[in-house]
This record gives sequence, structure tokens and C-alpha cells, in this order.
Amino acid sequence: MSGTGGMVGRSINGGDSWEWHQVKGCDSCDWRSLYAFNDRKALVLNAGEPAHLFLTEDGGQSWQQVYFNATPGIFFDAMTFYNEKEGIAIGDPLQQHFTLLRTHDGGKTWQLDPPSISPEAITGEAIFAASGTSLIATRDNRCFATGGTVARLHKAGKKWESLPIPIIQGQASTGVFSIAFLNARRGIAVGGDYKNDTLRANNCLLTSDGGHTWTAPHTAPGGYKSCVTYITPQLLITTGTSGTDISVNSGMDWKKIGEGFNCAAKARNGKRVFLAGKTIGRLEITPSRHK
Repeated sequence: MSGTGGMVGRSINGGDSWEWHQVKGCDSCDWRSLYAFNDRKALVLNAGEPAHLFLTEDGGQSWQQVYFNATPGIFFDAMTFYNEKEGIAIGDPLQQHFTLLRTHDGGKTWQLDPPSISPEAITGEAIFAASGTSLIATRDNRCFATGGTVARLHKAGKKWESLPIPIIQGQASTGVFSIAFLNARRGIAVGGDYKNDTLRANNCLLTSDGGHTWTAPHTAPGGYKSCVTYITPQLLITTGTSGTDISVNSGMDWKKIGEGFNCAAKARNGKRVFLAGKTIGRLEITPSRHK
């Protein structure tokens, strides 16, 4: 668990209790992206300028800076890994191209893609760092979603392909804030307008063809959402400042179940879902009811 003030939280008992560590020299860093490999190795990346990326291999007792960038305007939004060695971080545009940072050694060293091979951004297009879930990276699906003046899905292949997402857009506060994919074709995008977080119109879309076309659910989530995740193919959770919603029919209908958080994630092992914002929440899921 990561957050403001350079703090990183660690639990080794399923979230029953947490120990907190501050990365030395980073008391002003806002960690928006975290990737944990196991109970000892993890990486944290801040949103904002300058960019700091730190690695721990002893459960947060000590941290090594593995990347630093003070370029004016640098702003990273999300980070994830394809496997134990290969990972990627994405950031807002510099020189009208999105910033892509890669590692091939488990996060020990990082290299920037040159702008010439990075996706081109439309003026006013950006990535939201609200939950660190605007990026997907699996063996067969690597993409990220944007908002602002336009909302698009940028998909990696032999070259980057940019596809429109017809969610609410056009203002700096609108667009896609989070995406989740069950496989290379079936996925969901959520967002809205964080300055008008009760607005329910056009804040959630579903795709069954890898983002080439999108459809609206029967019943949309209740307002702005900054994170969405699959628990099972039928059971999904989405959360934001407007509240936490659940769907039991693959995202087609949504019902509010509680207060809002900034992000949500399913435990890699077990049945728990963790939510984080000003507080930490936990849901106990019984997947057998939602296969």
C-alpha cells in the first residue's frame, strides 16, 4: 500500500495489521504506483516532478533509488510488470508523445523509450494517476487509457494503435481513469468527471473486441470512478469518491455497496479485495457464487 508523504504500507497477515515505512528523503513524494513481487520485493513510483522510482528487497526496511528524472513536466501515472523481469511505466506527454519507461531486469535499471517510437498525444490528452490502473500489461495485451480533451485506448503491437473510447471527455477533469481486461478482448473502462463526481452519465463502457468498439452497461455505476477490477468474470468492483459499486453480471448492472476509495485490488491469492483512500477497506468475496 502506498500514499502521500513518502509512506509505504506493508501487511503480511492479509491486511489484519499494517507496518508503515517512509522512503528516506522522499517525505514530499506522492506514491501513486506500486508493484509488489512478493512480501519483500516491491517498487514505488511517484506522480509529479521530479520522478523518483525506488526498489526495496527487504520488505521496506531499506530503499534504493533505481530511477530519477527532473525533466520539466515529467509526470508518471502507472507502472506494472509483464513478468518477473519485464515492466513498464507510463507518463504524461513530453514533446507531444507519451512517456514510456521500461525495465528488463526486474526493476533494477530503467530506460526511456525515445519519443519517436512512443504514442503521439493530442493536445490536452493525458493519463490519470488517480489509482495507477490506467495501464494493462500482460503477455497478450499491453495498453493504456487516457482522458482530457479526448479519451483513447493506446494498444502496443508492431506499432502503437490509438482507438477512441466514447466515454465523457473534453475537459481536463474528464475521461478514462481506469481500465481492466479479463483477456485480450473483454474489458471495461471507467471514469467520469472528478470535479462533478455525482455525474452518472457515460462513465462506464464495456468492450468485447479489445477496445475497437464499446457499449454502455444497462445500469451505470453511481458517479465518478477512479478504479475498476475483475474479481471473477462475472463479479467486478469499481470505486471512486462517489462510492464503491459492485456488479454481479459482468459489468452490465451496478449497485452501490459502500463508501468511496481511490483504488481497489484483488489479492493475488485468497478471496480478499483491498481498497485504499484516506482509509484502508477490505472486502471478503465468495467467488463460488459468482463463477
